[in-house]
Amino acid sequence: MYKVFFKRILDILVAFFVIIFLLPIFLIVYILVKIDSSGNFFFFQERLGYKGKVFKIYKVRTMYDKERIVGREILKGDAEVTKVGEYLRRFKIDELPQIINVLKGDMTLVGPRPCLPKQLQEFNEDGKKRIEVVPGLTGLSQINGNIHLSWEERWKYDREYVENQSFLLDLKIIFKTFLILLNGEDKYLKRPNV
Repeated sequence: MYKVFFKRILDILVAFFVIIFLLPIFLIVYILVKIDSSGNFFFFQERLGYKGKVFKIYKVRTMYDKERIVGREILKGDAEVTKVGEYLRRFKIDELPQIINVLKGDMTLVGPRPCLPKQLQEFNEDGKKRIEVVPGLTGLSQINGNIHLSWEERWKYDREYVENQSFLLDLKIIFKTFLILLNGEDKYLKRPNV
């Protein structure tokens, strides 16, 4: 019942209120991004969604050249990242426009993060499980180390989420996400059980 019905209603309600609450913050971020570098405010990228359907994800542009380095992870101190972009990335503010994806139904609040379509060919059995659910703003691998984990480790967490998702697990992930925003991902690195 939760996975099919309640989760979607919760997504819509939370996304609606988050958008209203964040409008003033978006205005400030918009001004900062425009002062810091030229280019569009939003950045769109194709990502892999539920059952392998490709959709466009919304992000705040954090790089000088419209994130032209597609497919590689952008780490702290990357020369392509703008000064404002470093802070937006650190506090995940660049990901907030994905609340629009949540409203549209492309994403949910909690689930495996949507990956690039080309990664589909690289999936092991754990990776294949992640597209059996709608991708999320945050997920189990994000609260356990995220970019500090290998893809195989992330996919193991994604599979664990797919097989055990529940309202309580989603609440735990959301709560821990806020701790990570305050303290940083590296402080919560936890390798999955083999």
